[in-house]
Amino acid sequence: MAEIKTSKAAPHVVIIGGGFGGLNAAQGLADAPVNVTLIDRNNYHLFQPLLYQVATAAVSAGEIASPIRSVLRHQKNVSVLMAEAREIDLVNKRVLLHDDHASTDEIDTLDYDYLIVAAGATGTYFGHDEWAPLAPGLKTLEDAFDVRRRIFLAYELAERESKNSTTRDEFLTFVVVGGGPTGVELAGAIAEIAQRTLANDFRSIDPRSTRVIVVQSGERILEGFSQESSDSAAKQLKARGVEIVFNRRVTGITPETVELGSETIRARTTFWTAGVQAVPLSRALSGLKAPLDRAGRVPIEADLSVPDFPEAFVIGDMALFLHQKDKNGQPTNQPLPGVAPVAIQMGQHVAKNIVRSARSQARQPFQYWDKGNMATIGRAAAVAETDKFKMSGLLAWLAWAFVHIMYLIGFYNRLVVMFRWAWSYLTYQRGSRLITNINQAPKVADA
Repeated sequence: MAEIKTSKAAPHVVIIGGGFGGLNAAQGLADAPVNVTLIDRNNYHLFQPLLYQVATAAVSAGEIASPIRSVLRHQKNVSVLMAEAREIDLVNKRVLLHDDHASTDEIDTLDYDYLIVAAGATGTYFGHDEWAPLAPGLKTLEDAFDVRRRIFLAYELAERESKNSTTRDEFLTFVVVGGGPTGVELAGAIAEIAQRTLANDFRSIDPRSTRVIVVQSGERILEGFSQESSDSAAKQLKARGVEIVFNRRVTGITPETVELGSETIRARTTFWTAGVQAVPLSRALSGLKAPLDRAGRVPIEADLSVPDFPEAFVIGDMALFLHQKDKNGQPTNQPLPGVAPVAIQMGQHVAKNIVRSARSQARQPFQYWDKGNMATIGRAAAVAETDKFKMSGLLAWLAWAFVHIMYLIGFYNRLVVMFRWAWSYLTYQRGSRLITNINQAPKVADA
């Protein structure tokens, strides 16, 4: 076990995770009298809200991902390590690292004065991990490439089934499990690909006969939105030919079917967007006394610190924050959603609290400012809402596009994505329709 040496001239802040929370925390410490080490298993920051657009060939991976070192290159008090945190020793204030790319299994240790854990979340299959190879989620760039491959490969395989209409129809049926923002956005994009992008590209099949089915366990999609916005999103999806199955849970998935209790949907392509849980690192916090919740989230104090360990903070999707207050100053007793704005605001706030602690000042409790919700369904179709107003259709889509362009890192990425969206809007075309790594595609019976 090797110890990574750091300067002791100033307090050492270790940040685990280069997502929205971790990156904003690092940037918030730019002028602070601390040394920062940011750890991430990847060398890039991923703009996850647009990950589905990589999966549906609307944008390229490099346009929503930026190298962390490049983002922080002007911040002299930050060092970046590409490694994976395997365990956190809260008692002795150290992080155990393992490098998957190293030639040995040696584990390094990194001591800290302050710790920010912002490692994010992963998908959950609610005890049915055997479904993962059959119904991939959409949390990483690798997932996006897999989803893109399966979407466009389905049409190629359907084209070969000119004599078997049953198999052809199965290839042209897509099931999206989960009616949250990711599921709604993915389903809308697949329908648009079928109706517009690929409409005239094949000779033996008609892509416009594609079935896209959203399976939602609850009574409505976008349950985090108002009833009005939820109903509007459902209406806009149905206008694009998307079918929505409410109040049904998936009970089985095979390469050719999705089981909904006694009902069977014949489909060769299934995607899973039904749930998330904190990454396994939350269960590797040695010394943690407060129990995790069912999703593996860590209960935290009002100042975002871990109970009994004031020098350690957990933010973003890994955090179970139950101190939010309503407009009247009363506790809501509801956890904050796992969305980018929560992680961004938490990252900024925890940086300020570390500066306060370094200056022997009292910390401030965190209060999330909810700026509203947005979800896009497709071309000129979206829903957006705040406390004061609700929008749908073209106006909501333009608002959604503007907000997401502004949150992208780098002028080049903003310019390119804006151009791609404008071109796609005018032509219905998508740029990155490549089927790559074909050997990694699932083996399909009768193909």
